[in-house]
Amino acid sequence: MKYGIAFCVLLTTLFACKSEDDGPGYTATPVSLEVPPLFEEYILPPVIPGENPLTEEGIALGKKLFFDPILSANNTQACADCHRPENAFTDPRQFSFGIDGSEGTRNSMPLHNLAWNYDQHFFWDGRAGTLEAQIFEPVTNPIEMANTWPNAVASLQNNNNYPLLFEQAFGSSTIDSTMVSKAIAQFLRTLVSANSKFDKYLLGETDLSPEEARGLNIFMDESRGDCFHCHGNPLNPLWTDNIFHNNGLDAFPQDKGLGSITGDPRDDGKFKSPSLRDLAFTAPYMHDGRFETIDEVIDHYSEGLVYSETIDPLMKKVAEGGVQLTPQEKSDLKAFLLSLSDPSFINNPDFQN
Repeated sequence: MKYGIAFCVLLTTLFACKSEDDGPGYTATPVSLEVPPLFEEYILPPVIPGENPLTEEGIALGKKLFFDPILSANNTQACADCHRPENAFTDPRQFSFGIDGSEGTRNSMPLHNLAWNYDQHFFWDGRAGTLEAQIFEPVTNPIEMANTWPNAVASLQNNNNYPLLFEQAFGSSTIDSTMVSKAIAQFLRTLVSANSKFDKYLLGETDLSPEEARGLNIFMDESRGDCFHCHGNPLNPLWTDNIFHNNGLDAFPQDKGLGSITGDPRDDGKFKSPSLRDLAFTAPYMHDGRFETIDEVIDHYSEGLVYSETIDPLMKKVAEGGVQLTPQEKSDLKAFLLSLSDPSFINNPDFQN
């Protein structure tokens, strides 16, 4: 009898130890990303890695981490400081500043519809091969959060709340940098923008103004706007090709973009085409934020193109300086571009702190 009792006690102790080591056996709640009708109709399904599926707990944890300055060296800067919801998760400053006041050299990219980045290259120069990999760099970048991952993980581990949140999301209260990147990536994949006026037009819910309709024609006309090669068309709701181009900004670019990553001089001056969605909220424009307004961007393509050896062949009118739009054509094109903006995206409570 006493041996039977002792055996039961031993089993209880073993199971208690296993539960403590391996987590409570809790399984996070799966989430399916809600795919907008236009995306479902025109493009491939979102890219959700099998090793990092979306869960309620993972998304909630990622959102908390995104808005929490705990990842920075001095607890003063969060991801959201350079990717602000009201600016479609970009920075209204030309360059973002790090925790010590250091100024960067590029404008932060907006964050939306990242789950449909089939090319799987992130940053302006494509140096990160996955969204999870992209998240690692800002924490350790000396002109951003200027931290080390061991220090960042220690801050989370010593926090009263985070160990439990990580256990709920990933089944372990022992935190590591991979889990941090996975959680933030889950949140970022939920940032879907698909409710612009033009989206509603394609769904038959509204009409374009005459100016917007003319602007669309200019956008799609190879002899006038010729914008669609890099930024898509009404059948591509991402409004980017997610490919790298030299769009004629500089003759001898100091920032070599993709070329600095590949080491191939044929890639010098090439940067990833940003989406044209939410332009009403994402100024300034270009990789270095050199243009403060959409009008300046249009002027660049109209009469400001600069030739260089790696300029994209799609910049067919570089010899003339650009496509030479009239003032009315510029106004119409701007009206169309603004119709791609989605106010509900920047006001979505699910994306706010």
